[in-house]
This record gives sequence, structure tokens and C-alpha cells, in this order.
Amino acid sequence: MSFCEHCEGQRFDRAQVLRALRATRKGLQTQGRVCGGDEALALAIQAVHALEIPHLEPFDQVAEDEVIH
Repeated sequence: MSFCEHCEGQRFDRAQVLRALRATRKGLQTQGRVCGGDEALALAIQAVHALEIPHLEPFDQVAEDEVIH
């Protein structure tokens, strides 16, 4: 099965995020830290924010025959 470049990029980005979140969870478990939900979410957000995933800006004008998915 093959994917278009856009979809392949999304799969790669998703995999990066999941690896970062799993590493964060494992790090907390290894340290024996117990944290509340707010702190856990803050750590997860920091882990994902540290990734270099490009952010695509919405197009101001899109041609009628152009397909964006």
C-alpha cells in the first residue's frame, strides 16, 4: 500500500508524537514520579511542542480546481 506525500507525512508526524508521549510516560515511571493530571498534560504538551513538526498555514486563496486533503 502506498500513500501520497501528504498522507505519508501525517503518518510520520503521528508516529513522532506517539514516540515522544511514550518516552515521556516511561521517563515518569522510571523516575517513580507521581503527578496530577494537569502536570501530566503539561509534560505531554512540552514533549510534543519540542518536536520539529512543520505547521501548515491555511491558504488565503485556493483555485477552484485545486484539491487539498
